[in-house]
Amino acid sequence: MHGASDAYAGEGVAIAWGVLRGASEESTTVVLRVAADAHRYNRVEVAGVDPFTRVAKIRFPVTSLGAGLDLPLPRAGFADHPRTEIRFAGPESLTVYYLSIPDTTPEFASAAALEAHLAARMAQLRAGKPK
Repeated sequence: MHGASDAYAGEGVAIAWGVLRGASEESTTVVLRVAADAHRYNRVEVAGVDPFTRVAKIRFPVTSLGAGLDLPLPRAGFADHPRTEIRFAGPESLTVYYLSIPDTTPEFASAAALEAHLAARMAQLRAGKPK
C-alpha cells in the first residue's frame, strides 16, 4: 500500500509521522508511531530503499509491535534511501511504503509537542478521521 500523508490507516494498521528537530540535521529524528491489529500483524521493521539501485538498508530491525510502537529514524538517512518501507508481519503481511518523508509531516521543537501530536493523530485514525 502507498501511504501519501503524515497519517495512514487501513488494512488493520495505523501510522502517524512527526519530526523532532535537533540542533542539526544529524540530530533531527523522524518518528513513526505504528499500531496494528494484533490478530493480523505482531511484528514490524522499517527499511530504506534506494529507488535507483533497489539496495535496501534496515533502518529499524524486526520488533514486536505489542499495543503500538514509536520508531525513531535519523532524518539524515532519508537522503540515500528515500523509499521508506514499513513492513508488518505475523499471520498476515503488509508493506506500507512512502517516497521520502511526507510533505505534510509536522516538525516539533520539543518531545512533549511531538508526543501530543502523535497521540492526537492516532486518536483521529482510530476514530476514522485521518485529517
